[in-house]
Parts: sequence; C-alpha cells; structure tokens
Amino acid sequence: MIEAAKQIIEKNWRDRFTIPTSRLYPFQWMWDSGFVALGTSLYNVEKSMMEIESMFSGQWSNGMVPHILFHSESETTYFPNYDFWNSNVNSGAPSYPKSSGITQPPVFGFVLEELYRRHQDNEEVVEFVKRLFPKVVDSHRFLYDYRDVHGEGLFYIYHPWESGRDNSPIWDESLNRIVIKDGDLPYYERRDIQIADASERPTAAQYDRYVYLLELGKSHNYDGKKIAEESPFLIQDCMMNAILIKSNKSLISLGKALGFGVEQLQSWQELSMSNFSKKFWSEELQTFVCYDLRGDKQMLFKEIGGLVALFAEVADSTQAESLATYLQSISDRGYFLCPSFDIDSELFDSKRYWRGPVWPQMNWMISKGLALYGYDTLANQVKSDIIALVDKLGFYEYFESEKEKVDSLSHGYGGSNFSWTASTIINLIAE
Repeated sequence: MIEAAKQIIEKNWRDRFTIPTSRLYPFQWMWDSGFVALGTSLYNVEKSMMEIESMFSGQWSNGMVPHILFHSESETTYFPNYDFWNSNVNSGAPSYPKSSGITQPPVFGFVLEELYRRHQDNEEVVEFVKRLFPKVVDSHRFLYDYRDVHGEGLFYIYHPWESGRDNSPIWDESLNRIVIKDGDLPYYERRDIQIADASERPTAAQYDRYVYLLELGKSHNYDGKKIAEESPFLIQDCMMNAILIKSNKSLISLGKALGFGVEQLQSWQELSMSNFSKKFWSEELQTFVCYDLRGDKQMLFKEIGGLVALFAEVADSTQAESLATYLQSISDRGYFLCPSFDIDSELFDSKRYWRGPVWPQMNWMISKGLALYGYDTLANQVKSDIIALVDKLGFYEYFESEKEKVDSLSHGYGGSNFSWTASTIINLIAE
C-alpha cells in the first residue's frame, strides 16, 4: 500500500507541487497540499518543502493563502477557473500564480511543526521552517484581522468551499436564504459532473448558490470586512476554528524552539480558546457545532467537523467522552468511521459529497485527537477503518460509510488516485 501510495503522489506531481487528482482537480489546493506534505515528509522531505513553498507563492499581501492556485493558465478542464475568480480585483493578489478569492482550513501551522519534529536534525529543513514561519503567522493574522467580526478570536467563512466540507447539510439552511432570480448569475458550465458521477456531487441548485457567493466576494474585491456586511452566508465554522487553534499551538511551540517572538500568537490563542466552547459546544447534541452569524444561533447538527475539537485539544474530558461515545455507537451500528454526517438524519447520504461518506484526512486528524485524550483503541479503529476501505476500494477521494454497502462495491467515490488519500495511508501505516 505504501508503494502504491508513493506512485500516486509521483503521478500527481507537477514540477513543484501535487494536484489532488489528474482529471477532477488539475491545480494546487491548499489543505490538500498540507496533508500531502505530511505524507511525502516521511520519504522525500525535499518534495514536502517544495509543496509548501509552492502554496505560499500565491499568498496575498493581506496574508490570505488562497484555496486554489492556478499554476497553469492553459488548463481549461476545471470550473471555476482563474478567469472566473478574477482575484486580481483585489490589489493584494499576486499576478502569478493566479488564485481563487477564498481560503481553506489553516493546516500549515501543524504541518510545519510535524516537518520540524520529524527532521529537526536536518539543517535544510530547519532553515525552511524558519523561512516559512512568519508567512504562516501572517496567514493566521489575516483570519483574525479580516474575518473575526466580533473580536472573539473566532473567524467566519462566507463560502462553503472555504470549510473544506463543501456540500455538507450543515450549510443548507444558510444557502437557502439565497434567492436567485433570472440574470443574477453569469453563464457557467460545470465540469465536475462531466468527470465524476453526478449522484456523488452537489446538485445544480447548490452549485448556483456557490457561484452566487463567489460573485458576491468578487463584487467586494474579496474584502473580508465588506463581505461580512452583506453576505447571507456568514458562519463561524467549529472545525476551521479548531484547526486554527491547533496550528496556533504548533506555531507557539515552533516559535519558542526557533527563537521567534510568540506574544501575538499567544494573545490570539488565549482569545480563541476562551470562546471556543462557549460558542460551539451544544449541550443538547453533546457535540461541537457551527455558529450562524446571520441567524445568530448554533447550527444544531452532528457532523464530522465537531470531532476535530479533539485534535485541537479544546474539549474538556467530559466533552471528549461524549464525542468518543458517539463514535463508538456509530461503529457498533455497522458503519465505518468516521461518517461525515449524522447517520440518523434524513439529510444523511452515505454516497454524496460530504453528506455521509468517510474522508481519509479527517480520519487522520480524528485518530490523532482521540489518542491525545487516551482513547487509543478507538483511535486505532479510526485508522484501521480507512486503511481497510482503501485496501478494498482503492485510493479514492472519499468512501462509502455503510459496511453493508461496501461489501458490494469495487471502488470508492469522487476522484481516483487521490493524493491526500495516498498521503494519509503513508502516515497511518508509518505511525
């Protein structure tokens, strides 16, 4: 499996970065690259450093790291391409590489720490970490300066694509506030359903709303403060804020080890930590949930993002026990861990994008989190479940969560020969 995984990453390598998969996603994606760098660091750390450096070559002057970098302007098989985003309406966006106008989960703090931990005797790696450290700090500063509307240490997203959990049912209510009339949207042609099974992808109505929010961001020159005033979709995502806290912690540790000042990071971290559980913990559901700033209410759904609080170590022992008990109950009922949405909800769909399937990189974070709280047996099960799925169904983007259905399948869902799946397998087996 490790050799097969390495071959997939090699196949998806494009000079200085990795694409997620050759047909469906032909550019560089932000959090994909972070997870790929973790895998390659176990056998080719030079490639990991090139991967990360390439991603930060597209960082905006305000600190934002875009969720897509379009290193090739001649590749036309993907929508929305660089010309549709037109990110240069913001004067801080670089002319090259062209990019999208939104960001993704801020994973590079913990990725950088992991590279340093694995290679701290390698002078080249140490110098690389020192060089990237202030750039990653700037990417966090962007979130606190431009996306924290109430000064709570909790940042917002204005597009589901920023969350990484693009098509999750948790976004439905907020998206449904958007009423699209004739003439509101420019003409566009989806490419994803020409490549992947439409039954696994977002619906046409959902995609229209994605394009609406893209256009809204563009109309404000991708200025976070102006977007916050108008966007009908304005959400503090518990998972993204948990990842920010995890990466803050990693940067603080790295900064102390490498001689950087960490006072600003500590100030941010204290504020984020103090408000995380207050805003996101649901006593009713006994899990962490997202917060709808437009509706001024918690979004009461059980979903995979709430479990990442374990990875960030922001759950107390009682909360951690509730999350672990929830996961164990899912497993006992005949599901592979970890389904991306509540299996008891009428909105659960074990096949469709983020509405129920298992995602490799999520299992890596959640298994790490469970181990941090002493749930070693359950952590190992989360690892072994994704390894078993990949072993049977191949290196796909995501996987069926119902065990009975898996028995009759010959492949996973979404893109095949997927880079973060390959990287996750390398990490999990190595660990």
